[in-house]
Formats: sequence, C-alpha cells, structure tokens
Amino acid sequence: MQALALLSVLLPLASSISIPAAPQNILSNPSLSTIPTSYESAILARRILHLTPLGTLSTVFPSSSSSSHDAHSVGHQPEGVDGMPIGLMDYISECEDTGDPTIISMGIATSFRNVAAGSNISLSVQWTPPSPPHSAAALPRFSLLGYLEKIDLDEEQGKEEQLKKCYTEHHPDAKWWLPPGKYVHRSEWVRLVVQHVYWVGGFGDRAYIGWIPMDEWRSVTREQWEEVRLPGEEGKKGWMGWLRDLEFSPTTGS
Repeated sequence: MQALALLSVLLPLASSISIPAAPQNILSNPSLSTIPTSYESAILARRILHLTPLGTLSTVFPSSSSSSHDAHSVGHQPEGVDGMPIGLMDYISECEDTGDPTIISMGIATSFRNVAAGSNISLSVQWTPPSPPHSAAALPRFSLLGYLEKIDLDEEQGKEEQLKKCYTEHHPDAKWWLPPGKYVHRSEWVRLVVQHVYWVGGFGDRAYIGWIPMDEWRSVTREQWEEVRLPGEEGKKGWMGWLRDLEFSPTTGS
C-alpha cells in the first residue's frame, strides 16, 4: 500500500517535468556555412596541387623473392617487410594542368623500385599555409590513387623544356637531377595518372569528406582554381619564397 501511495505522488510529478529536446544536428545549424560540394572541393584540391611542391608517395614492398626485383634492388630489404606499405616524401609539380602531377622518377629510389616490382601507388597531399591555424585537423588534404606513366617528350614540341621550366620554378634545386640525370642517378619524367581522388576538407561538420568523381576532377579549369583562396593563403608567401633565392651546387648542395 505504501508503494502504491508513493507511485501516485511520483507519476503526476514526472508528467510535469519538461524533458529537453535532442541536441540539434550541427550540420543543420544555419549559422554554419554550407558544406562545399564535391565539385567545389575538387577546385580547392586542384589549387592545393598547384601550390604544394611536396607530397608523400605510398607504395608496397614486393616479395623479396620476386623475380622482377633484382638482387641489387632488394639487397638491404629486411625480412618481414614483404607486402608492407611505405610512405616517402617526394617532389611534385602540376606541370601539365590536367590534374596528373609531374614527378621525376629515379630508378634507385624506393618508391619507384616498388612500382617497378608491381606495387600500386598513391600520392598524399596536404595544404600547409604560411600561418597554420590552431588546428591542423581543420586543413584540407587529399590522396590521389593511380599509376605512373612515362611522359613522351615527343608528343608535343617543346615538351621537355616546358617541364624543366615548370619543375624548377617549384624546385630550383632539382636542376641538378633533371632527366636524364646528368649529375646524379638516372631519372625520367613521369606523371601520376589519377584514377581516384579521396578528399578530407577538414572537420566533417563544415567540409566535404569523401570521394571526388573523376569527371569533376578532370573538368576543373585553371580559371576556377585561380579564383579560389585557401585557409591562411591571403597575402602570404609559402616556403618557396626563400628557396628561390638560394644557389645550389651539385657538389656541396648549398
């Protein structure tokens, strides 16, 4: 009887309590900017690709017993790394204005050895402004998945000179190892033919995160990516500002 009496008191009390509504989804908050579309994100990515001279090439180590990998190439590959991925920084430049980055391939370098042995390859690029914000996680970055293709220097007149001019504008020191490699190891011009693009624009409540369709990636024009601006870009110069003023020697590197 006491329990029933207590319940008769609590029920009316509970019905009078105002239960707060579920928190509003932050994506529907009208105070935030509209999330960019995949195509708008493609425009930003193409600008980043043009302005960013460095990227990370990711490949996979081959089997140490692979017949396509000679003994010299795998001489220092330890046991247990077969099939493991490795990411290494490399110079890149968007010299053909197609969305396919230009790279100098050196046969002796790990990334290109792995590709020669049958590895897939991807290129990760991130936007790093001169004055980074308080959270690097808010900055856009993306990955290009595809394959390497040797550039045919005979496909158009002046192609080689165009590549040299473009590449050394981004990488003045690279003049000492331009293909075919006069001062250092043998090298050749290649492009990373992009087949897939994965984009992370920043935080998911205000940036697009996901795959960018290839038709959108290919249809971005120079005029479009020249018009947009990236976080922290306004009125600033990147690391190339001081790099262009340096003189490099093939013997001292300084």
